[in-house]
Amino acid sequence: MYRMAICDDNPADIIYLKSFVEKWAENAEKALKIESYSSAEAFLFQYEEDRSIDLLLLDIEMEGMSGVELARKIRQENRSVQIIFITGYMEYIAEGYDVEALHYLLKPVTAQKLYGVLDRAAERLKSKEKELCLALPGAVVRVAFCEIRYLEVQRNYVTVHGAEDYTVKKTLNELEKELDGSFCRAGRSYIVNLHFVRKITRTQVILKDGREIPLSRNCYERMNRAMIRYFG
Repeated sequence: MYRMAICDDNPADIIYLKSFVEKWAENAEKALKIESYSSAEAFLFQYEEDRSIDLLLLDIEMEGMSGVELARKIRQENRSVQIIFITGYMEYIAEGYDVEALHYLLKPVTAQKLYGVLDRAAERLKSKEKELCLALPGAVVRVAFCEIRYLEVQRNYVTVHGAEDYTVKKTLNELEKELDGSFCRAGRSYIVNLHFVRKITRTQVILKDGREIPLSRNCYERMNRAMIRYFG
């Protein structure tokens, strides 16, 4: 069961989008609960009570708090919700990178374009449910893929860097087999989660938190192709 919210101050647009979303869910055989809100403030009031939202179709130009302002508030503590902006203006697109929006859809939204974006959102949500099982001394820890920023070899051990760091006695090749397409090799000593990548140069991968990961020369093209596939 996915939980979706449509936030738009135009009731006609909510009805229009909801009809497409319901048809997509029926065709994709997805269980979907849809809630609608006429303002960012109304959504935020409910969100403070219950934050179990998976997808958010969010209008940008609204009275009061804008969609971008709302997205920034959500991203302060929630990076897993898939935010899809709805807008009539191209100039807002750059702001989406700051809040990790999945996509922008320009009005008037078509069913074909919306279905493609919803398919991507569903795949992202499936990926976020995956976990890496790490056997530590005296404990077993399960780390969600979406929490892992990168993996790093340190002598005979690999450190998994995320909200917390865990070090296990395994090879990078062994752990790589357990990961999915959201991860990519940066060289012999690093695997990077593409979701956390801000910039790729010929010599390094720069993460959103400012961390600089050395990038092997023979991995540059592969990393770029992986980024295109992941965000395309």
